[in-house]
Amino acid sequence: MFRGRLFVVALACLLSGTVCVSLPEPLQAQSLLSGGRIDAIRVEGTQRIEAATVRSYMRVNPGDPFDPVRLDRSLKNLFSTGLFADVSLRREGNVLVVVVAENPIVNRIAFEGNRRIDDETLQQEIELRPRVVFTRTKVQSDADRILEIYRRSGRFATTVEPKVIQLEQNRVDLAFEISEGPLTSIRSINFIGNREFSDSTLRDEVTTSEASFWNFFTNTDTYDPDRLTFDRELLRRFYLNEGYADFRVVSVVAELTPDNQDFIVTFTIEEGPRYRFGAIGIETTLRNLDPESLRGELTTYEGDWYDASEVDKTIEALTEAVGDLGFAFVDIRPRVQRDRENLTIDLVFDIQEGPKVFVERIDIEGNVRTLDRVIRREFRLVEGDAFNSSKLRRSRQRVQNLGFFKTVTVENEPGSAPDRTVVRVEVEEQSTGDLTFGAGFSSADGPIGNIGIRERNLLGRGQDLRLSFTLAGEASEVDLSFTEPYFLDRNLAAGFDLFRTTDDRDDESSFEEERLGGSVRAGFNLTEEIRNVVRYTIENRDITDVGSDASLLVRSEEGETLRSGVSNELIYDTRDSRFDPRDGVIGRLRTEVTGLGGDVSFLKASVNSGYYYTIFEDYTASLRGSAGTIFGIGEDTRISDRFFRGGGNPRGFEFGGIGPRDERTGDSLGAKHFYTGTVEVAFPISLPFDLDVRGRLFTDVGAAWDLDEDGNLDVDVEDSSSPRVTVGTGVSWNSPFGPVVVDLGFAVVKEDFDETEILSFSFGTQF
Repeated sequence: MFRGRLFVVALACLLSGTVCVSLPEPLQAQSLLSGGRIDAIRVEGTQRIEAATVRSYMRVNPGDPFDPVRLDRSLKNLFSTGLFADVSLRREGNVLVVVVAENPIVNRIAFEGNRRIDDETLQQEIELRPRVVFTRTKVQSDADRILEIYRRSGRFATTVEPKVIQLEQNRVDLAFEISEGPLTSIRSINFIGNREFSDSTLRDEVTTSEASFWNFFTNTDTYDPDRLTFDRELLRRFYLNEGYADFRVVSVVAELTPDNQDFIVTFTIEEGPRYRFGAIGIETTLRNLDPESLRGELTTYEGDWYDASEVDKTIEALTEAVGDLGFAFVDIRPRVQRDRENLTIDLVFDIQEGPKVFVERIDIEGNVRTLDRVIRREFRLVEGDAFNSSKLRRSRQRVQNLGFFKTVTVENEPGSAPDRTVVRVEVEEQSTGDLTFGAGFSSADGPIGNIGIRERNLLGRGQDLRLSFTLAGEASEVDLSFTEPYFLDRNLAAGFDLFRTTDDRDDESSFEEERLGGSVRAGFNLTEEIRNVVRYTIENRDITDVGSDASLLVRSEEGETLRSGVSNELIYDTRDSRFDPRDGVIGRLRTEVTGLGGDVSFLKASVNSGYYYTIFEDYTASLRGSAGTIFGIGEDTRISDRFFRGGGNPRGFEFGGIGPRDERTGDSLGAKHFYTGTVEVAFPISLPFDLDVRGRLFTDVGAAWDLDEDGNLDVDVEDSSSPRVTVGTGVSWNSPFGPVVVDLGFAVVKEDFDETEILSFSFGTQF
């Protein structure tokens, strides 16, 4: 009879879809479901949790019937709180008894064995905290989180084992025992399907690198799936820029080696054919806009290899040009027609009227220290302007170029109306203070030491304050400099310099020179590429320690002189990089007039220029030149004001190695006029290890001549304006310790009195 009634109860549970509760005795299970009303609810087993809290999760109250469905929901609610390890219900007469076993509370969390990642970082990633309810599910989840952190840092052999220590009062200590294991490096990177480019070329395009002992300064040789995703995009861009419009990455597979220590990464790619630009046109429906007038803005030309980056440059150039013509709202889209038979891509740049959108507001976030106005003044857009994506991109680049922020994100969001947009700027600040100690060696200046302190964002106002001390074998310098980039809230950079330098010219000219003075300056941009800097300088120069066997021209100038003058420098710069240019033009025209008071009067002018062009891949050609002249105003020029050439410009000659020279003493006397020119080709050097080493072949040409001779002095001067020519080769290495430059220059055309040097080199670092 009892078994039959138990079967009926089980069948009722099954048909009703309820979860059968834990019942200690068959008769009690029978009475729990046998009807009647609940007179009271009694809670047993609680330690920290109030009985009222348990009752609050119940779906039944005193006076309610013993409803199996509501009892089942009550049971589920109690389990879902995570507060209890076990819950059971039973009936004693008309009293519902709830028996709970509470989960313990975490007393303390410890990490053991973690040397590479500190406790604070791990604690921020896990969910459990002291005084939080302990559950096995949370422990396993946190162990998985820790494993993921280590995998992101390249340690896939890491193991995490949680240990639980039971304490009194239902508390536990939790310890994560971590075995970090070695870094899981990239043993090799392979490419399948590449016919036009070698594996080594493609390895240079991706950020992931193969493990090697010299890569201890980077972590690009550790496995990172996110980095591999980025590498897929880098490969796609590379091939698109080389003309392979059908290129695709079929797959990227990273396989652990049998010893589980390294990964082997394999990129499977399909290159497809290489395309050239076909017909290129410009179309528009905008009134009063002649498409043919915009052809000069095109950077893509029919017959050239297809280059996706040039298409983007053309769109940007067209957008700016059309905007300058008064069309603020334009949408330029390239229409592409691919001819697979002739392997050409026809392009039509379709210029249409874009949606009329205005900048409603510019919101700036993340700048804890830097003032808002420092960021806003770099923007090419202000509230109320017509929205222009090209100007927005330039604004972001200008903010990034400040050097105050690690990251700069600029996005536009919908505004309060369809024709309004909100520009949201989010920045992440970085340290702008520098305390540097430098060391190096130069064949021209000997050993070099440098100590400097600099704050590039003083008080968050964007001001630049710098104090540096330089000590070299041939020269020393102390320099204090301050710059206000937006003087009087105008696009005018103003500042001052105070300096004291000592220059030992005993080897080439038998004297030492001390300079003490200061200058004030102001600079402003005429356009995005053209900048003008005006400077007033006053300084005292003292020629001392003149050798007894020095040239009479040098000895006649011994002593102090005061100079007061104004200089103007006009700079045109379109280079893609100031440090390692591969494309663009740089030009500098500097004029100086001295004689506004003081003891010396002269007019001095010099010009420097350079043109850089990428021939193909990583090969760069450059043409560089310079020239200068100086004239005394009512007096002769002095040796410390004239030009000294050599020591790297041109190469193959010592500093002061070309130009007028005293025939009897061999002292270099400086020249009133000079010119130099360089033709150079730089190229990567393939080495069996991944080092950023570039070689170069160069030809230098130059001359320096003429000086003012005192007819009262018996001096025989050797002088010639004939060109000197040097051919040579060199290497440069951006080493982890600083740049290293070595040049071998051979003077093939020179004068007998010139001083030559074959080897010139320099290296140095800052820390």
